[in-house]
Amino acid sequence: MTVRDPQAPIAEPADDVQPGDAVHPGRPVTVDRYTVGARINHWITAISLVLLALSGLALFTPKLFFLTGLFGGGQMTRILHPWIGVVLFVSFSGLFLRFWRANLPKRVDAEWLAHSSDLLAGREEKMPEVGKYNAGQKFVFWSMSALILVLITSGIVMWDQYFYPFTTIEQKRIAILVHSATAIFAICVWIVHVYAAIWVKGTFSAMTRGNVTGGWAWRHHRKWLRELVHKPARRGTGTPAE
Repeated sequence: MTVRDPQAPIAEPADDVQPGDAVHPGRPVTVDRYTVGARINHWITAISLVLLALSGLALFTPKLFFLTGLFGGGQMTRILHPWIGVVLFVSFSGLFLRFWRANLPKRVDAEWLAHSSDLLAGREEKMPEVGKYNAGQKFVFWSMSALILVLITSGIVMWDQYFYPFTTIEQKRIAILVHSATAIFAICVWIVHVYAAIWVKGTFSAMTRGNVTGGWAWRHHRKWLRELVHKPARRGTGTPAE
């Protein structure tokens, strides 16, 4: 039996490394970032969110009512909107279960935020090393987690077809205000998410192909790459970046 030295530090779990993450030597080095299941899960969530935004805006103001044409008219939009919300909630729940651990706040996130001006100025070499997700990505993840929970809860209160007997008129009025305000915040967070994905070259393609280059991982998520390279199954596989 092996006895551990009580003075030796206990290794912390590599929360940033998830099932399916792997480094493949070559020219260039490639790094698996998202599995097929994760990518399908993500795109179902993304499409559901877009459809909800369009149908919700169509019902929000008469000036955008023309958007109901995308869903087969006003009545069909009213029928489909809450069901798309259910799809969004179920799909995002899958994403949450997949990624919550890698998005837990860490001390390095505060340092990353302190250097955010360097990031905006393009001086990424001054940014601290981060894991699979940086503080900005974690903000989007936890914001959407909270917002979608509020949206589904307030949406159920408003869903008279099935839940009318269980809520009062006053509760429905409050739910409408909360639902509308939350939806606006969710759309804003979604816009930030999409803008960041386009701004950081290689991010968008990671969610379509599932992998990134070693150079991309080294530049943007160096701590995550280090953890991958030093996994027992991958030790000695070669240079971390090309």
